[in-house]
Amino acid sequence: MTGTAPRHPKYPHLLQPLQVAGMTMPNRSIMGSMHMGLEEKKGGFSKLARFYAERAEGGAGLIVTGGISPNRAGKLAPHGATLMRSSQAAQHREVTDAVHASGGRIALQILHGGRYSYHPFCVAPSKGKAPISKFSPWVLSGRGVERTIRAYVRCALLAREAGYDGVEVMGSEGYLINQFLVRRTNHRTDEWGGAFQNRVRFPEEIVARIREACGPDFAIMYRLSMLDLVEEGNGWGEVVEQAQVIEAAGADIINTGIGWHEARIPTIAAMVPRAGFAWVTKKLMGQVGLPLVTTNRINMPEVAEQVLADGCADLVSMARPWLADGDIIAKAVEGREAEINTCIACNQACLDRTFKGKVAGCVVNPRAGRETEFAKESDSKLEGRYAVVGGGPAGMSTALELAKRGAEVDLFEAREGLGGQFLLARQIPGKEEFAETLRYYQHELDRFGVKVYLETRFDVDRFTAAKASDQPYAAVAWCAGVRPRIPNIPGADLPHAVPYDAVLRGEVEVGKRVAMIGAGGIGFDVADFLSHAHGEETIEGFRKSWGIDGDLETDGGLEAPDRPSPERELYLLQRKEGKPGKGLGKTTGWIHRLTLRFRGVKSIPGVTYKAIEPTGLRIEVGGKEQFLEVDSVVFCSGQLSNNEPVGALKSAGADVKVIGGAKEAYGIDAERAIREGFEWARSL
Repeated sequence: MTGTAPRHPKYPHLLQPLQVAGMTMPNRSIMGSMHMGLEEKKGGFSKLARFYAERAEGGAGLIVTGGISPNRAGKLAPHGATLMRSSQAAQHREVTDAVHASGGRIALQILHGGRYSYHPFCVAPSKGKAPISKFSPWVLSGRGVERTIRAYVRCALLAREAGYDGVEVMGSEGYLINQFLVRRTNHRTDEWGGAFQNRVRFPEEIVARIREACGPDFAIMYRLSMLDLVEEGNGWGEVVEQAQVIEAAGADIINTGIGWHEARIPTIAAMVPRAGFAWVTKKLMGQVGLPLVTTNRINMPEVAEQVLADGCADLVSMARPWLADGDIIAKAVEGREAEINTCIACNQACLDRTFKGKVAGCVVNPRAGRETEFAKESDSKLEGRYAVVGGGPAGMSTALELAKRGAEVDLFEAREGLGGQFLLARQIPGKEEFAETLRYYQHELDRFGVKVYLETRFDVDRFTAAKASDQPYAAVAWCAGVRPRIPNIPGADLPHAVPYDAVLRGEVEVGKRVAMIGAGGIGFDVADFLSHAHGEETIEGFRKSWGIDGDLETDGGLEAPDRPSPERELYLLQRKEGKPGKGLGKTTGWIHRLTLRFRGVKSIPGVTYKAIEPTGLRIEVGGKEQFLEVDSVVFCSGQLSNNEPVGALKSAGADVKVIGGAKEAYGIDAERAIREGFEWARSL
């Protein structure tokens, strides 16, 4: 039932209240489930309490916790979080009390990993090891199925005891419930297998028994896999039937799940267009009487509002955007959208860390997950004048945090605009969101009074002049970043041999046949940039390119990909033996490798570079010399720190702190650059 509050002029759909079971949501935004890695850490519940409380204060209509397993077999990892006893429920009270004290509502996600559980005691409906796990599951007996259902109910009762407003039953993404639902993983011949009516009994019984046990005022949200994106997945008719069964069983809300973890199609990475799967939820609208939630790559309030206005769903779920900015909805309510720190869908500090068993964070928000370590705003004020050299991610982060503390800050950038490596990154297909981070910093630096000097180099003379004035610099933050490393190869000075930054800035035009020296993150980005076909960035183009059935007429939603023929012949070369791109991010590396394979990029490891010649590149592989006839050679072979003036500045008496890539170029990424700048500014 919709509330009677007047509609917000800019967000009439997003900011409309909704009554669900025993709670009133003040708006249609859900902070989707994210496992933070704090759930298993000592003292983690106190940190989670502060983390969630801030998001409640920031306007989340409903918060959903990270996945908590109902029994030991369902744990995602050997030491994964469970909710099986009242003593555990008492620990959760710290979280629910903090959220409620902040005016929020929170639901616990019940997640059983099934064959995705990464330990030797994992279980599944049938035999068959998941391609993303090394453990073969034990097959649940009929009694085992019943025990598992009871475990779900017990977990829900304990969640109610812990003070949660409801639960989300995780029935998608290839976890246990999803495994029961599809023929791909359910080969049973008993009452839990075979016909879809039997397969759907598992989630039906779970939801119905939770409803009976927990009563009508306890919210039940069910995460339904509307698009499996795997072979032998559910057809659309089965999706609709499942939704209707779940509604009849007593659920209050149905959330959208997209893709299994073993699917070979991106679902939340940056190359997925904004709201790229809202069309799936829209297809279910009107088939059930419950509010529907749509999700995936909705990262700004205006995107959420448009999705709702288009009738794609009744609510929107955003997960990682709440990591990037815990006040995203509050800022929208107050008309402060320019102050929103937008999620760029990089996955580097959130999912990559989670899958390594580490505490999740955020590239663009170094406080995320560390709210008890760093106050929202520093209580101590900072006086004096500070110089920040370099306007890339490290410099912008440092300058902003210094200014927030009250310092007078001069930010010097040698080029014509702020951004550093982000100016290059935003040129890469699928990384356009990096422009949002630049937009955010530029707005905030201006708001907090940072003086920005573009096309201006900071040197000893400038420092000594300030030192002699009545406003000397208390310290200099050297954040001058990195520059391309040019390898020592004969012919490296030929005009058709160019560094990667010149290509991405558009300063040079490469030919139709290109060799890239270096197959790390830079090499993959440049190869993507040079092989990308116009149109792939649209929702329709994305679907065609990755083979997603837009009509949902096939089981699992798969069809043959329709990809344009590559316009260039590209070679991606590396010195090391082994698979190129092995060091790319855990959650997105496979996407980058698969993308370049689709586009015909030839990867060659174990290369010795002999010489760059006017008509190509001479190399040696496996003891045999080869000649690649190419028009251009692009150096993607690492970076060097820009820190040469630091010694002279220190000799002149400057208190210099070197931050980010200027300190250590090897392995530098935006997460470390932004975090180091933030932490140093807070440490003063």
